[in-house]
Amino acid sequence: MAERLAFTFGGVRRELRDRVDWVRRPEKGTLPEATAPFLPPLERPNWGFWGVFAFTALLFFRPQDTLRFLEPLHLPELVAIGALIAMVTYRLGRNLPIVVITPETLGVAAMSLVMVGTIPFSVWPGGALNTFTDLYFKVVLVFVLMVSTVRNIRALRWLTWLIVSAVGYVALRGVLDFVTGNHLVKGDRLHGSISGLMGNPNDLAMNMVTFMPLAIMLAVSKRPALQRGLAAFIAALMMATVLFTKSRGALLGLAAMLVVIVIEGRRVRPGLGVAAVVGMLAATPFMPGWFWVRLGSIADSSQDESGSRQARKDLMREGLETFLEHPLTGVGAGQFKNYNPPNRLRAWNETHNVLLQVASELGVFGLLAFLLLVWQAVSALLWTRRTFAVAGRAPRPPTGRSDLVPVTDAFRPEEREWMRMHSVAMSACLAGWFVCAQFGSVAYYWSFYYVFALIVAGRELTKDRIVAAHAASGPAQRQTWKQWALA
Repeated sequence: MAERLAFTFGGVRRELRDRVDWVRRPEKGTLPEATAPFLPPLERPNWGFWGVFAFTALLFFRPQDTLRFLEPLHLPELVAIGALIAMVTYRLGRNLPIVVITPETLGVAAMSLVMVGTIPFSVWPGGALNTFTDLYFKVVLVFVLMVSTVRNIRALRWLTWLIVSAVGYVALRGVLDFVTGNHLVKGDRLHGSISGLMGNPNDLAMNMVTFMPLAIMLAVSKRPALQRGLAAFIAALMMATVLFTKSRGALLGLAAMLVVIVIEGRRVRPGLGVAAVVGMLAATPFMPGWFWVRLGSIADSSQDESGSRQARKDLMREGLETFLEHPLTGVGAGQFKNYNPPNRLRAWNETHNVLLQVASELGVFGLLAFLLLVWQAVSALLWTRRTFAVAGRAPRPPTGRSDLVPVTDAFRPEEREWMRMHSVAMSACLAGWFVCAQFGSVAYYWSFYYVFALIVAGRELTKDRIVAAHAASGPAQRQTWKQWALA
């Protein structure tokens, strides 16, 4: 709370006094749409955010894969360290806590403690330590940076466009590779043209499904026609990439994501659901024969010529058995593939299920910590959706009094529109990722934590605005605003 009220001093206090008339609503009617709302001083992204922005560009575009001379420089690590220094400097200079402490950052810290605590009991302690230091610690660092620096809608919008552009770039390369016959595995499945989090076909497809709702959101938002057309083109490329990977788990995730888009999207864009259904029906006759064979193999093992369906079933069973054998500590983070008892049928493979991965590698405490993170993501998303009333109706304050400002009056009309669309898109992102994750070992990877951080950032910047409105309101209203903002 101290952080959110810290910006009410100095020049900002004068800004608040100038906007008292804006905060109080007239007895009848609503705040005029043309009235400029209160803008907190964090409205301009700081250097910490630009560090996160640069790191995200390096993570998704991976220029070091094309320009090999960049690889020895370890640019992502250097940029992340620079972003951390910038964030700490910025916050200390304003007498703020070094990091923003939220239930979500504590949840990620709890997951980290479980990973570290199970290292001594791992089948390979060195490997478990490397999983934490080389991967998960970086994920946690960037998550904390995102939550602490993406504090306004402008930053959220720019980061969204960056992710959409980067994933669209990978999708464009994937479509070109499939057409020209490059980067194909097993003869006909598209492999990622760049390494990292979108290397193999399943990871490539999962990330396309996970971030596709952001492109769809931009395509249907009230933006310039060129931007909407570009976003729609990127969404089409991502859809094609999912099909070319022939990932069955991604197809199920794609279906779940589209269902959420249809159900939730029509509330902010009437007709969106009908357009989506008509589009899918129109595309059905043009699907190639292998698509239906691949889809049918989910339920019919006779259509699975590769045998991967049975392999997944064996690995899930072995993951459950491993959890039952090591229920408290697991076999160590990232070590299920290195755990090969005599009765193991699928040696040197991962569980291909995110929940079994965590349970078998971190035990019951790790599973509970991970489920807590998923629940926190859902809870933060629901909070933002309720606040902005996805149906477009501005919610009234908790007391129902007409003399208090509706929460959404702390935002410009276009900002309210953006946040409503953002909440719908993040709902679809989370649903798509979760379904895809039931067929992948992705508990420690970047995809979920980027979605998680975008959800939390949306809620936190909303609370910042609410507290700004609270600070600008009269003394009789402040306690109500405080209780509501911290609920």
